[in-house]
Amino acid sequence: MYVQELEPVADSLGLSALVATLPLVLVLVLLGGVRMKAHRAGLTGLVAAALVAWLAYGMPLGQTLSGAAQGAVFGLFPIMWIVVNALWVYRMTVRTRHFDILRRSFGRLSDDPRIQALVVAFCFGALLEALAGFGAPVAICSVMLVALGFEPVRAAVVALVANTAPVAFGAMGTPVVTLAQVTELPLDTVASVVGRQTPLLALVVPLVLVGLVDGRRGLRETWLPAVVCGTAFAVGQFIASNYVSAQLADIGAALLGAGALVAVPHARRPAAEPVRAAVLTGARSEDLDEDDPRREVVRAYAPYALIVVIFSLAQIPVVKDWLAGATRTFDWPFLDVANPDGDPVGGNVFTWPIVSTGGTLVLLAGVCTAAVLGVHARVAAKEWAATVYELRFAILTVTSVLGLAYVMNLSGQAATIGHFVAAAGAGLAFLSPVLGWFGVAVSGSDTSANALFGALQVSAAQQSGLSPELLAAANSSGGVLGKMISPQNLTIACAAVGLAGREGDLLRKVLPWSLGLLLVMCLIVVGQSTPVLDWMLP
Repeated sequence: MYVQELEPVADSLGLSALVATLPLVLVLVLLGGVRMKAHRAGLTGLVAAALVAWLAYGMPLGQTLSGAAQGAVFGLFPIMWIVVNALWVYRMTVRTRHFDILRRSFGRLSDDPRIQALVVAFCFGALLEALAGFGAPVAICSVMLVALGFEPVRAAVVALVANTAPVAFGAMGTPVVTLAQVTELPLDTVASVVGRQTPLLALVVPLVLVGLVDGRRGLRETWLPAVVCGTAFAVGQFIASNYVSAQLADIGAALLGAGALVAVPHARRPAAEPVRAAVLTGARSEDLDEDDPRREVVRAYAPYALIVVIFSLAQIPVVKDWLAGATRTFDWPFLDVANPDGDPVGGNVFTWPIVSTGGTLVLLAGVCTAAVLGVHARVAAKEWAATVYELRFAILTVTSVLGLAYVMNLSGQAATIGHFVAAAGAGLAFLSPVLGWFGVAVSGSDTSANALFGALQVSAAQQSGLSPELLAAANSSGGVLGKMISPQNLTIACAAVGLAGREGDLLRKVLPWSLGLLLVMCLIVVGQSTPVLDWMLP
């Protein structure tokens, strides 16, 4: 048995924490300073974490490698299993041109560019984040806005800022699933707390978007649809994350937000020509005027309806228990780790939710989608393989980062850093979202930031007397605000709208919003850590 030590380096907590942070610092420097590809930086960090665990902490090499393997396996299943199948559904809609039908359907909802920004970037962007994440919403929504006539820079900025509130529950809840796994906190509890933080962002972001599109005039003339849309989204995300399913949080919120927006009479009024002339300065796509048969429009919406129905059915107690019956739990080979008190850690046991995991449910929805859209089985299989190939570097990045996180957690590195950081005391509540924000700003992924810092946040919270669930959730909620300034997302946005090399211009436009909303989130978490707002927590 390997027993974790908190002060393995010269019996000093400070020196031990300094050594323990080396893998994280290395990854962040390689990503943010050297601009190394994410998968290479992740692999390098994994090697560094393994060396620190073996040489500094005395963790047997076999157990170190076994821990890294468990992290990599978790990265493949269920994490990338969800992402691959969700992106596969999207690729089939593109192949059958039903995605174009969906885009034209959105364009016909309103000719007001401020309302179009809410429908496309905020609501549909959230739906794409729910299904795919990893930059897909920014790329797709930017292109759609340009097709509607938005100037490229404005389209990219709107898409980047909109991609905030849904991120924590993106890719069918992947970030919070990862957070629950690395912290060993119940998923329902973590999702519940995150669902009492990020909905507050949803109340603000739509107002920011109409302001970005049309300045003070946009706020003055379209504040009501923005407030209605944001409120409906927030309510949907809160209810789904707390009482239904973390995997359905963004889907339910996006659909409810869009429905509420369309229901506001003001949102359907024709826009004044001065507004359109001032905002729509780009070239409008000619195919927007095409008429689509109602049957094809229904089929275009069908994939998203199928996902909602299948996930909803999976939450029925009888069905949920039946699906859970296929889950397998077993001792992970060559791993026998105890915490400093001598108690076995949860990482010794691996749980494999074969059927009940979100990825398998999305796969079922994908099979149904293929049938509804008329995609031949051979073509559907080819698209699935193409999806895996497209995500090959993302798969390598996620598996290496999860391997790094598992090695740091199992060897005791995360616990050492947590004990050292706990010296900040009550100030941790303010710093916790900042740490998540920094992690996402560098890595471009809330999932990666949760894997890197989730256990550290819990360890620090336990030492300082704060709620572990609150700080773990704050890591994810603060992280969503770093997404818009991550080099990865900036590059994706520039490439999508033909602004290659102008990442700096976008960064200067979105950075103030990122920092401003981060401050709001920090104050929310501080309030939730005190009697002022602790009534908000479950």
